[in-house]
Amino acid sequence: MRAVMIAAWLRDAFARRPWWMNALMVFSAFMAFIYMPFDVFLKPVAADEEVWFGIILRGWAAKLTAPLHWAIYAAGAYGFWHMRPWMWPWAAVYTAQVAIAMFVWNVVYVGGIAGWLMGLASGAIFAVLTRALWDARDRFAAPRPSMRDRYGDWALVTGASAGLGAEYARALARDGVHCVLTARREDRLRALAQELEGAHGIQTRVVAADLADPAAADRLLAAVEDLDVAILVNNAGFGYAGRFDKQEAGRLRDMVVVNCLAPVVLTAGLLPGMRARGRGAVVMLGSVAGSQPLPLHALYSATKVFDNFLGEALWAELRDAGVDVLTVQPGPTATEFVAVAGEVREEGEPPEHVVALSLERLGRQPSVVSGWFNWLRAQSFRILPRSLLALAAQQAITKQTPVEMR
Repeated sequence: MRAVMIAAWLRDAFARRPWWMNALMVFSAFMAFIYMPFDVFLKPVAADEEVWFGIILRGWAAKLTAPLHWAIYAAGAYGFWHMRPWMWPWAAVYTAQVAIAMFVWNVVYVGGIAGWLMGLASGAIFAVLTRALWDARDRFAAPRPSMRDRYGDWALVTGASAGLGAEYARALARDGVHCVLTARREDRLRALAQELEGAHGIQTRVVAADLADPAAADRLLAAVEDLDVAILVNNAGFGYAGRFDKQEAGRLRDMVVVNCLAPVVLTAGLLPGMRARGRGAVVMLGSVAGSQPLPLHALYSATKVFDNFLGEALWAELRDAGVDVLTVQPGPTATEFVAVAGEVREEGEPPEHVVALSLERLGRQPSVVSGWFNWLRAQSFRILPRSLLALAAQQAITKQTPVEMR
């Protein structure tokens, strides 16, 4: 069974590229994660060599330029894995440099007729790769069909009155998707609906609902049962900063209902229709807070563990059903979250950045962490002791929590 799962993962991972591009990706990953770390940290300076444009650098000249090689291979591995648009033309440019280097190196250091012949032969091989990468522009920058063409006509966005929810609605509307907008503040929803209809010519439906009411999600499903909802954005959620024993039990209960129960009910209600149509999408708003224990945000981080794991598990369940699931894990974002949670810290990443990244990655991977620093932080959570993570998080969150709630 494990072998079957690994085979399925590899099939998905390598399906987006031709075999020769997969070979370049694997080579880049080997150089970035195995050879270059050894070369930089373990190889003695006296034994170090680096080749640039066919000229060998030795000793400290090689050691000091090795990190640039490391960065290039790391960028290549990442760029091939995600098929990033900036790989064109830079992958071809670097491979052209290798073609020149192979020719020069053989002519200079092998010499004679043999050096020229070997230089021409090896340079020609990389020249072919250079041409192939140059001609692969459409693979790196191929436009994707619109969200409406990929999934269907209607989307349901929770927490749409502000912040990430409003930005998701705007992004979907730009792609021609009709939007059901739901949140507590009906006046804001109607203003957003008017904006989207005027700017993009789509239809909207406003359903005011407080998802802290355990019955609200079922009422929301009833309000859209006449629509073929193809995209569900489980965005509604809130935080609550403070020491657990100082927090109001009623608000803690509401957080579990909004952050956990509502996404479960809505997803369970809409998924059967998506599966029956053979296409659809679910976006689950998790958080990097769900990657570690978070004292003074204890329940919030626990609810986000729930959302993160639920979304990633559903991705695996539905990967062959035509339904794409993406768990989005933002860090601090410039929304109303800070004010609602009662925190005292500066605003974070613009919400439109989070939305653009997540919709670009939807259908390509199970989850995405927005922002490089947040990604690095989330990866560190996987290897550090849980006790250390909890204590470090407590120190950081204490500075963001009002004194009376510590």
